[in-house]
Amino acid sequence: MDEKAETAKTDMIDLGPACAGMRAVAGGVREEQLGGATPCTEYAVRELLAHVVGLSEGLAASARKERGPATDSAPGSTGLPVLQDGWRAALERHLGDLADAWRSPGAWDGWTRAGSVDLPARMAGFVTLNELLVHAWDLARATGQPYDPDEASVRASYAAMAAATSSGDGDRGPFGPPVAVPDGAPTLDRLIGWSGRDPGWLPGR
Repeated sequence: MDEKAETAKTDMIDLGPACAGMRAVAGGVREEQLGGATPCTEYAVRELLAHVVGLSEGLAASARKERGPATDSAPGSTGLPVLQDGWRAALERHLGDLADAWRSPGAWDGWTRAGSVDLPARMAGFVTLNELLVHAWDLARATGQPYDPDEASVRASYAAMAAATSSGDGDRGPFGPPVAVPDGAPTLDRLIGWSGRDPGWLPGR
């Protein structure tokens, strides 16, 4: 069975390892690095961290099938996200809540709302996984930190998200055309390339 078919049969993925990876990378960001560039070209480190704080809160609400400001706001609708004082504690709290929310019975079933869009809850769960993995990679590269995410999480994210966005015109990731990676590249590199990023990105390059 190929990995896309295997993932299609998966009812639920534990987001705890991906949340732990994000927690470790975000916790390693130094204050003097907040103005640095990231692979998300429109965001410096501080804006990317603010984005992660917001999406962690919003996607936990999606797991709980909530309707309100946390799930009704489209990404970027209010301009660049602003990193608030106390962001470290807020992110720690939101990541814990996020992992717990997606472990709850029924979180992956039915429909929910995220970023002002109604979508299957299972898809929202994989979107959440992808956001955690890719943005943790973004932050790690931007701040010179190691990043070695859980391989099962990476494989599940790549298989599900690539399958969801495939079309007759070829795959297209959420941030534009994918970046080609060599045959036999690690799954993380394939996920990063699919997400429209160069797996070899480094600050200043």
